[in-house]
Amino acid sequence: MITIYLKQYNKIIRNADTELFDDLGYDDILWIDMVQPTIKEQKAVENFMEISLQTKQQVEEIESTSKYSEHENAIISNSNFFVPTGDSFEVEPVSFILSNEGVLVSVRNADMRTFREAEKRLQMNYRSFSTGYHILISLLEVRIDFDADLVEMVGRQVSALSKGINKEDSIDKAVIHRINTLQERTMILRENIFDRQRILSGILRSERFPNDIYPRLQLMIKDVNSLISHTDFSFQRLDYIQDSALGLINIEQNEVVKIFSVAAVVFMPATLVASIYGMNFRIMPELEWVYTLPNGWDLPLGYIFALGLMVLASGLTMGYFRYKKWL
Repeated sequence: MITIYLKQYNKIIRNADTELFDDLGYDDILWIDMVQPTIKEQKAVENFMEISLQTKQQVEEIESTSKYSEHENAIISNSNFFVPTGDSFEVEPVSFILSNEGVLVSVRNADMRTFREAEKRLQMNYRSFSTGYHILISLLEVRIDFDADLVEMVGRQVSALSKGINKEDSIDKAVIHRINTLQERTMILRENIFDRQRILSGILRSERFPNDIYPRLQLMIKDVNSLISHTDFSFQRLDYIQDSALGLINIEQNEVVKIFSVAAVVFMPATLVASIYGMNFRIMPELEWVYTLPNGWDLPLGYIFALGLMVLASGLTMGYFRYKKWL
């Protein structure tokens, strides 16, 4: 799909007919926005603008020159935009090409709130968007505002996770997975905000943009720097939460190990007694300890003595542990 924004009769007109390129010049067009364009639409734009559109591989490259570069007849900029999906987001690359005549070409593969908001601004105050340079800056401004919303959303999720851990006495795998997920989101946010910073720095060094844009760039760079600081704080907080969660898990594991250790030590003396009397030597005097009751029954005193000795040994061990406050 292609949308052509035309400057006609002191207003902006939208059109999707590529055949207009045969009758129009650069001065008539402000912005060409393409969403999942067909090959025919791409060829029409390339022929009209006398440029080559970026391939998907070129758009997704991470080198600084691929994010912002100036050529003899155009400025090329590639940036990653976020598409919200519930309480998360996906990253979609967008390619921008600015001709020397001030016509902006944007190529993307998904519908984005940033572009809808920028279009509203364009329709409401078209006099402030005299060139494609102003459109690009407006898109970046809106994107930074939405980036701030995402940073705040992740910050709220981190805060809720921290409160939840403080109320819980035990930690399960779901909490660790949640921490790792938020860490990954925070890293993606930080990486793409740095991407925005590189583009703004490149524009600030450029001499092709109108002079009225540069004061806005200074404010945008300040906003981006504050977002980077906020994401750094969120990431540090997640590290603290992760350390706390792992500490709680270690405490739980130590409690379990402590129970098994105490049980083993408590029954160790009883096991020693049982092992001694389990040797079955004929010389053991306890084997002959028998008391005959009046009714003629034989009471095995040796067996009772051994059981009592085991109970006594375990009881003394348990009492010693309690005295030492190990239990």
